[in-house]
Amino acid sequence: MRAPAPAKINLALVVGPVRHDGKHEVFTVYQRIGLADRIDVEPSEHTRVDGFSGDTLVREALERLAAHAAVDRRWRARIEKRVPVAAGLGGGSSDAATALRLANGTLDEPVPAAELHDLAAELGADVPYFLADGPRLGTGDGTILAPLDLPQDYWIVLALPNDAQKRSTAEVYAAFDARDGARDWDARRVALLDALDAVRRPRDLAALPANDLASSPLAAELEDLGAFRADVSGAGPTVYGLFHHRRDAHAARRALRHRARTWLTAPAWYG
Repeated sequence: MRAPAPAKINLALVVGPVRHDGKHEVFTVYQRIGLADRIDVEPSEHTRVDGFSGDTLVREALERLAAHAAVDRRWRARIEKRVPVAAGLGGGSSDAATALRLANGTLDEPVPAAELHDLAAELGADVPYFLADGPRLGTGDGTILAPLDLPQDYWIVLALPNDAQKRSTAEVYAAFDARDGARDWDARRVALLDALDAVRRPRDLAALPANDLASSPLAAELEDLGAFRADVSGAGPTVYGLFHHRRDAHAARRALRHRARTWLTAPAWYG
């Protein structure tokens, strides 16, 4: 069993107050992209993960699946890593979701989709998204997903600054709370929904609100280079720029090549 494990960008990320479970309310727009890891899963005598020593989620996903399904099953997973680690692109979450889906397909009685979603949510807020196709609106803690009809005909430049210092998600949210970032949560949430309702063409994505958790001067630079929208993905530090034309995206990528690791990709509908 083999499948790509695509990365994602957050086309918008509006963050609200802390919930009763200690997590924050969020409204986020998930968009899968063409940059992807590759995952192989096969039955094995012992559960193991090869190819990426930094894995923290795939093994746990496989063990949780066997326990939930109440089966004596083990798998060997191999990760071919292409998505940068700890970059705000959801690579680890996508790997876990893809391994979960592939392993579930080997069961005599696969776990139903709703239960698989809940199992994925236990692993992390981004993980359930990678079990679904197409762009999605994530609400609650990000695990309540609704399909979105968004344009897919544009190019994406990803830029991961060479001097980027990745902060933990806990640190990013602590900084958000310290600056009272949740103020006007209701108004910002409504503004996001209104902007989504008005999207008809790629350029309409420019009206989506900026990321509440992180910002970067590279976003403004990408806009100067022709991006119709640019922002940080997730908690960062990767910045994305959206372009109408491949030639402009390619030129922007070249302009940043000495300051950042860059990729040229496009939206992807499914894994």
